Amino acid sequence: MENLNKSLNSSQYKAVTHGEGPVLVIAGAGTGKTRTLVHRMAWLLDQGVPPESILLLTFTRRAAQEMLQRAAHISGSSCRYVVGGTFHATANMLLRRQGHFIGFGNGFTILDRADAEGIINLLRNSLGFSGTGRTGKRFPTKRVILNLLSGAINTSVALEDLISRTQSHLVKFTQDILAIRKGYQEFKRNNALMDYDDLLVNWQRLLAESVEARLEISSRYRYILVDEYQDTNLIQARIIRLLAYNHDNVMVVGDDAQSIYSFRGADFYNIMRFPEQFPGTQTITLEQNYRSVQPILALTNAIMAQAREKYTKELFSEIPGKRKPVVYSARNEANEASFIVDKIQSLLQAGTENSEIVVLFRSSFHSYKLEMELAAHSLDFEKRGGMKLTEAAHIKDALSFLRVLINPWDNLSWNRLLLQIDKIGPKTAQKILDTILAEDQPIQALGEYAGTSKAKWKEALLRLTKVMTAMTAMDRLNLTPLDVFDLMMEYYEPLFERMYPDDYPKRRRDLEQLKALISEYRELQSFVDDTALEPPEATTRAGETASEKIILSTIHSAKGLEWDVVFVIGLAEGRFPHQKTVQGEQWEEERRLLYVATTRAKKQLFLTYPRTIMTPDRKFLAVVMSSFLREINPALYVQEHPVPAIGPNVIAYRSSPEVALSEPPSLSKTTVQSARIEFSKGMTVRHPFFGIGQVKEIPSPRRIVVCFKQHGDKLLHLDYAQLEVMD
Repeated sequence: MENLNKSLNSSQYKAVTHGEGPVLVIAGAGTGKTRTLVHRMAWLLDQGVPPESILLLTFTRRAAQEMLQRAAHISGSSCRYVVGGTFHATANMLLRRQGHFIGFGNGFTILDRADAEGIINLLRNSLGFSGTGRTGKRFPTKRVILNLLSGAINTSVALEDLISRTQSHLVKFTQDILAIRKGYQEFKRNNALMDYDDLLVNWQRLLAESVEARLEISSRYRYILVDEYQDTNLIQARIIRLLAYNHDNVMVVGDDAQSIYSFRGADFYNIMRFPEQFPGTQTITLEQNYRSVQPILALTNAIMAQAREKYTKELFSEIPGKRKPVVYSARNEANEASFIVDKIQSLLQAGTENSEIVVLFRSSFHSYKLEMELAAHSLDFEKRGGMKLTEAAHIKDALSFLRVLINPWDNLSWNRLLLQIDKIGPKTAQKILDTILAEDQPIQALGEYAGTSKAKWKEALLRLTKVMTAMTAMDRLNLTPLDVFDLMMEYYEPLFERMYPDDYPKRRRDLEQLKALISEYRELQSFVDDTALEPPEATTRAGETASEKIILSTIHSAKGLEWDVVFVIGLAEGRFPHQKTVQGEQWEEERRLLYVATTRAKKQLFLTYPRTIMTPDRKFLAVVMSSFLREINPALYVQEHPVPAIGPNVIAYRSSPEVALSEPPSLSKTTVQSARIEFSKGMTVRHPFFGIGQVKEIPSPRRIVVCFKQHGDKLLHLDYAQLEVMD
């Protein structure tokens, strides 16, 4: 501790050496909050504070262990007597010691998630709520019910209001869910059980209802340290207030600008109200950033400058670097994906490690086009915070129809289609498949099989046969892949809502994204091939670790991490902030989400948005830059645009298939003109999904065959292909 002045900056030193009373440390991104907490513990021990009177509260066990280990390196072995852990672990310890004050013995059992869901399921069945129930609709699953019960506790919102606000399609089950909650509480009480939420609820009860317990615990822990205070919910904030009952020696460390977990119950106003709850609070702001170069920080500061409520801070850095962030205004989502892949390839060639590149997005489905573009260029990636396009069950369902059209003997896809039908299980499905896949026309054979059956599922099987037969008329009726998709959805929609009753509105958005993707294809085979470019299980190759891959991540999953190069995509109005975001706290949390994303970057930051997006009904919608970016002084970033539609190096074809072009009166078989672009054999072109290729044939005025490096020959229609001519 003798070199404390040398190892800490002035603000950190002030926080570490704070004396008695409450202190709020506003730690901007990358400003060394962990270092401050570690040295605070070491300093307290150096001042003679008994280690057992220090309580460190964190959100993960790993964070607590890391801080205690680091403090031990500074202060020695006495640090092992500091009590440090998560809120839930500390609650468990104290309730076993003093739970008798509120009627709990020390032998209660903690339910894990699976145990809790098992009890919920038992209650569903015993109360007669399993299956379709009295409403005629399938009852919510045990997972969804438990999520609702837990959500009501952590957000301090009435269960009825939470259902209405977040799961409106389940409102009809409200009274039944309330009955399950009552039974769940009684079951736990009668059997000395607690789930994770009970640990916090009962810890608060212990401190609030028993003066003796509150005085004893508060006297034992004279110095309380809390990490990531902006992520606390109301229960946790009340616990902190009660813990400091007779001393107020509380240091909370957090960043109001990184409060992004309201959906988990985190309350932004906890950190804003702290000085009111603890009169006499000293507020210390950490502003020196040890992660990013100054041009990046200038932009992140500007994002938060417009925040409605905040602790004002101006992050600064002494790290060398003058490269400004880049804002790229893409023509459309395909161009946005192409730009990012081009930049990534350049970065890799310049020596940047794959693991030091991340692409961040607000919602998981925003990355679908980019995933296909990366796969087309054989660039490995790991996706966090959401499934890859083909991994979600409902997307696999939809693709199974299309794969059977391409290959009528696809056993796996047929099996998935049959299991969607009520009353058909694995054994029956296999029996049907053994019969129809032995025939030359499996779809026709399916209809014949259904026609001779007397089973309850006969009519459902005939409906499947009918839709599959209609879809096979694609070539004869000149149907597009989009037409086929619409036919499939007419059949699949009611099955979809039955199979995924708990969250089908959310899943439907994924299907809408799939529809937008398929609308850009003229050939079903090409689309099906593209979706299979990277098998769902291929997350790590032999001898490779996940960290060696480019990372694609939701912003929520990236909090607390950092990379040399960060791309933030989809920064268009209506996407970021989301179109359903209302002015007020929702809007401000969206702003903070962007701040968290941009502060992950150490050396380079790219912000991109498309000027045109395709809606689920296949219409092109013009969009503008996110309002959060429009508020920023353009001098803080470099604006980049796509290469002009007609230029010396790249000639870009129009992107909208809805604007018809008249065909030239006469065309040869070796050249074809399209929107002032002349394609000819041997010409090098780029496709937004297939990558680089060469024109091989021109079989008709509107079609060309291109041989792509990774995908072989593809027949493309010029009204849809979005080709760019390369040098």
